Amino acid sequence: MKKLIFATNNKHKLLEVSEMLHSIVKIESLSESGLSGEIPETADTLEGNALQKATWVYERTGMDCFADDTGLEVEALDGRPGVYSARYAGEHCSFDDNINKMLGEMEGKTNRRACFRTVICLMEKGVPRYFEGRVDGEILTERHGKEGFGYDPIFMPDRFAVSFAEMPLEVKNHISHRGRAVAKLVAYLKTL
Repeated sequence: MKKLIFATNNKHKLLEVSEMLHSIVKIESLSESGLSGEIPETADTLEGNALQKATWVYERTGMDCFADDTGLEVEALDGRPGVYSARYAGEHCSFDDNINKMLGEMEGKTNRRACFRTVICLMEKGVPRYFEGRVDGEILTERHGKEGFGYDPIFMPDRFAVSFAEMPLEVKNHISHRGRAVAKLVAYLKTL
């Protein structure tokens, strides 16, 4: 079975993606691959950050790998936080800090439309290939649910009456931005 290094140590993200890829490839996290240190994320686009992370891993291991970057883009905030979603409330902020900042900035706003976008960069023998997933929805006025991570408690996808944080993982994986990007990656890997 082909092995791919996933440029993350985020346990939530690793679980989500491993669930979708386990029958096709063996996934290794950064720590399982013996890599440590902070991977730079200094690009101003999701594609740029995904490429930067995948390149970092490839240069250190010579192994095929993939990385992703995800952003929450909110219409009423002119697309913010976007590429800065993970550190929206500051450099060493928590998920809660980010949610609190978002809820504060959205207070009183009637346009609550938003989308999550994920871009995956697969690095094969040093050549990048991109896969994108997107899900549209809206920002809720308060937290709902305990599952998931990040902005999941305040994001409700279109055609659902619950937040990502209220969904079972298999349902979220099927409809989420990351799930859609990974589905495109899976379809590609099946052609190899």
